[in-house]
Amino acid sequence: SNYIISELVALLHSPLRQTRSRVFEIVNAIRNAPYIQIIHIDLPTDQAAWELCQNRPDKPWSLVDCSSFIIMEQYGIQTALTSDHHFEQAGFIRLLK
Repeated sequence: SNYIISELVALLHSPLRQTRSRVFEIVNAIRNAPYIQIIHIDLPTDQAAWELCQNRPDKPWSLVDCSSFIIMEQYGIQTALTSDHHFEQAGFIRLLK
């Protein structure tokens, strides 16, 4: 999602300390890849994600995590290319362990 792209930009800048031009190069490659679909978070998805965060105070899930969970449920996606264990907590399959 566009929320994930935002997290990626922050990660690439710090702590990975990539130059701005390198960050743009990486993100543009992702945005232009024909096999990647970036879902833009709309208001209903954002609200559902925020509600999920509030309804699970026992989990340290971020709004970005919760928005990903909502999108994955909407699209019937069960696996995530992530090392984030929160996806397993939410019932998804984490590919990077």
